[in-house]
Formats: sequence, C-alpha cells, structure tokens
Amino acid sequence: MPGAISGVRDRFTTRGSSNRDSSNPGSGTSGSTAAGATGRTRPPRGENPGMPMPLALQGVIELLVVAVVGLLLSAVLLGAVWVAGGFATLGAAGSFRLAGQVWLLAHCTPLTIESVQGLSLDGGGTLTLVPLGLTLIPFGLAVVAGRRIARACWRGQFLVPFVAGMIGYGLFAGLVGLLSRTDQVRVELLPATLLPLIPAGLGTLVGGWSVSRSLAAVLGADAASWLERTSQYSRWAGSYVWAVIRAGFLAAVAAVGAGALLFAVTLLWHWDRVVTVYQDLGADAAGDTALTALQFGYLPNLVLWALAWATGAGFSLGTGTITSPFESVLGPLPQVPALAALPSGDPWGLAPAVLVLPVLAGLLAGWWFCREGENHLDDWMAIRLPLRWFTFLLSTLLTVVLIAAVGAGLVSLLAWLSNGSLGIGRLTTVGPQTWQVFLWLGAEFAVGAALGYVLGPWLEREGYRSRAWQADDDAADPDPVDDVDAAAGARRGRTAARGVSPQSVAPGAGVPRTPAPSASATDRAPHAGGSSAVGATRPAERTERPAAAFPVHSGTRPRTRADNGAGTRETPAEETSDRVARRAEARQRRAAKKSAKRKAARLAALDEDDRG
Repeated sequence: MPGAISGVRDRFTTRGSSNRDSSNPGSGTSGSTAAGATGRTRPPRGENPGMPMPLALQGVIELLVVAVVGLLLSAVLLGAVWVAGGFATLGAAGSFRLAGQVWLLAHCTPLTIESVQGLSLDGGGTLTLVPLGLTLIPFGLAVVAGRRIARACWRGQFLVPFVAGMIGYGLFAGLVGLLSRTDQVRVELLPATLLPLIPAGLGTLVGGWSVSRSLAAVLGADAASWLERTSQYSRWAGSYVWAVIRAGFLAAVAAVGAGALLFAVTLLWHWDRVVTVYQDLGADAAGDTALTALQFGYLPNLVLWALAWATGAGFSLGTGTITSPFESVLGPLPQVPALAALPSGDPWGLAPAVLVLPVLAGLLAGWWFCREGENHLDDWMAIRLPLRWFTFLLSTLLTVVLIAAVGAGLVSLLAWLSNGSLGIGRLTTVGPQTWQVFLWLGAEFAVGAALGYVLGPWLEREGYRSRAWQADDDAADPDPVDDVDAAAGARRGRTAARGVSPQSVAPGAGVPRTPAPSASATDRAPHAGGSSAVGATRPAERTERPAAAFPVHSGTRPRTRADNGAGTRETPAEETSDRVARRAEARQRRAAKKSAKRKAARLAALDEDDRG
C-alpha cells in the first residue's frame, strides 16, 4: 500500500502542470521526454503505467494510516507499562480500551469518569484536560499525509481528498469511541466522532500549505488575479494586515519559547524536589514509567502554564487556588513530580525578572515589523493628515495594538487548550484563565512592540553598520556628479554599448546613427561636461541617474567613487574633506528625490483610484 500511494503522480506543483501540457501534440514538445513534478520521465507508449489512484480514495487511505498509527503508538506505550507489571488487572482487552481512551483524549474528546478505584463520583466527573504532547502526534502525522495528498492534486483539487479523508477519519474515531466504553469511563459517540477532526484537519491543511506555500492555491482560489482587480487601497491594506499577522505570530512564538525556557530553568533549579517526590511515591519501574510518560504527554501544558505565570495572570491547580508572580494560594497538590518545581516563598521578588520576558517578545515583533517596511497605515495617514508627529503617534499606537491583539489571541487560544478538568475532587479547574492571559499578555506585547518599532530605526541606521559594509557601498556607487550630467553620461554609455560613437549623434537627437569601432567613449561617458551633443540633448528636468549608467566592456571598466584618474583606488585616509562633503550632499539629494518620487507615486495612485 505505501508503494501504491507513493507511486501516485505528482500533479499539484507547477512542474506537474507543465508535464501535462508538454504531452499535448500542439505544444511542440515531446511528451515522452517531459519530466513530471517528481523529476521522472513519462514511460514509453508500449508500457502500461497503470491507473492512478482516485484522489478521494488516496485521501481516505492517508488519513486512516494516520489514525491507525496514532492508536498503535498509544497501545505500544500502554503495552510497555502492562508488560512491566502495570495495569495487571486490566488484561489485554482492557489495555486496548485504555489505549483507545487515551487516543480520544489526545484528540480533545472529553471522557466521563463514573468511578475511580471503586469509589463512585456524584454525577460522574468529566476529564477534559487534554495532553497536548500526545495531540502533537496525530497532528504531525496529518502534516505528512497532507503533503502527500497535495503532491497528487492539481490546483483546486485538494478539497476532494481532504473531505473524503476527514469522513473516513471521523468514522474511525467513532468506532474507537464505541469500542472504548467501559463501566468506569463513558464516551459520548458524537464528540468522539467530530472532535478528532480538529487536529487531523489542521495538520492536513498545514501539510498541503507547506507544498504550495499558499492556502488559497490549496483551496483552489486565485488570489493573485483577485488582488490585481482590487484598488491600491486594498493592496496596501492586504500587505499591512499580513505583516501585522506575521508580527503577532512572531511575538506568540517568542513568548512560548520564553515559557519553555522558564519552565526548564525552574525544573533544573528545583530538581531535588522532583527526585524527592519520586522517592516518596515508592513506585516500581512500571509506575515510574507510566508517571513519566504522563508528564511528557502534558509537557506542552506545563510550558503554557509557565508562560501564563510569567505574564502575571497565573494559573490554578484546583478550585480556589492561584499561583502567579504576585500571589500564591495553593491547597493540597497531587503527587506529580513536575509540580514540585513550583516557586515557593515570596513571589514578588520574581515579578520584575519574569514580567520582562513577554515584553521582550513584543519588542522582537515590533522590531521585525519595522524592518519589514509594510506600515502602509502610517503612509496613508501621512498623506491624509497634516501633522506628521500626530500621524506617527496614531499609526504606531494602532499598529502595536493590532500586533498585540494577534499575538495575545494566539497564545490565549493555546492557553484555553491547555486548561481543563481532571474530573476528580477539587481538580475540576486546572490551568490558566484565558481572558486574564489575553489582557496581561496583550498589554505586555503592546509595550514591547512600541519599543521595538520606535527603536528599530536607531538599530538599523547607517552608523551601526560595519566598516566593511560601508566600504562596499562606497565602491558600488558612482561619482556624486550632477544629476543632469549623470543623465547625459547614461545616454552616452548606452550609445557606446550599442556600438555607436557618441559624437555621431546629431544635436537634439537621442538615437545613434553610425557605428564606432572604438569603445574608448565609455571612458569619457561619465564626464560629459564639454560635449556639444550632450548640451543639446540635455533634458529640461533633472532626472534620477540610472543604476546601470556605466556599462562594462572588454578592456574597460566603469570608474567608481573609490577610483582616482589612474584607475587605482583611494583609501579613506587619502580622501579630502571636500570629497566627503560632496558624497554626503549627493546622498541627501538622492534620498530626497526618492522620497518625493514615492510620495508622488502614492498620490497619483490614490487620485487614479478616486477617478475610477
């Protein structure tokens, strides 16, 4: 079966489309030599390549493989504990049902617990605390399946195997929920059928996106054509919103990384307590293995709880409990070694050190947004409103609020997934409060993003660049001559590049007439001060010097700003103060002209949209 799946022709990428087109007799290319998307050539006509697998069938098979492999991994883990002596009273069938329950819980399916060790619970408790570490297993497998499905599809066909695969995955999950019911644990059939589609579906979409790098292409939408039909306002708004989303995503990733670092440091700092809890439990090898596997399953939850603690919102470990940098109210805790790493003593001493972590994450996002250069909101306000200082403050405030909202929203979604209920006693409220995490983290992201956006130009200014970069820039720029002479030199350089002597150009004409055998005119092209032809063809307006004004010929090379008349390069120590001043003035003129041209282009685009 894997061989049949891997043999499906790759028809999703652009090369696959060219392969299909090249097989057309009217294309002028032999179909037998056209390479497919996977680099393989088409078989000869005498060979039978076989019938490709239908896309719907491939989607069902790929997603069923994901479901079966995930269930087998849970069964292998619990089977190892059973072989070591754990779950001795369950037997093989009971261990399989327990593996199915763990698989459903990893897919966000709630489990209703009727009794624990023979003790009945009033009304039954609901276990909703999802082990996000186990959820990553089907998600990662679904990413691989999504990539394989996307490679077998043309543009716009991805939804066919995706929907078919989701139907098959849901039916398999419902069957597992039906077989996993016991007297102690009750599984509702409808949630067991629908909720597992969330991690599997997201993973499949991520896998399809990773192949085409465009979710619109995966879903069959032509985003490029739609953007071409929109106005300049819409294009600017789209670029701005996309940059804000990416900056918020960067802040969320940096914050989660800071939470992981904080949890690792705290765990190592209180490692003696963790070992003491293991020793106090006095469990055998099977018990220690099961407990360690349980903690690894909830490792992402613990990282998100550490992040919630660093924001100041904190988290709870039972009804009426809270732990944060400002207060710590804890009751009796379960004997879990990882919980022994909770900070003790006066929490206020740690508040200044940990609250700066989310601010640094926001600072990174603001600095990245400044480097991206997509703040079209500030450009629009600068054109529409007269006061520049007011538009800068207003656009910066709105931008950092949007970045903070996106980043805090993503982290709050993860925090919501990390909390839940153990369904036993006081442990019905475990984890952070989502709305508190959003408020605390949003404020910290906003402060950090504002600092990063304001300080970004200072970090990126020319004074911070190395001398090597500055030397390269100096060597790459031409002499800071007058703009009119530069334009004339550009015309003469292009004339010489076409093999025509600049002296053969008639006054008032810009088209060469007779060829010139010598290319020495290119050496005189940059210094066009004394040519009558240049004086006659000098434009009325000062134009910007083209970047490629000095063509390179065999035996000649353009003079650069670091060249003297003999073709040797001057060192910075040999340059006079007058030359440095002329360079600075030329840079200022070029920067001012570029800024004016950009503003004029924006105004022209806005006027054109208004007239349209």
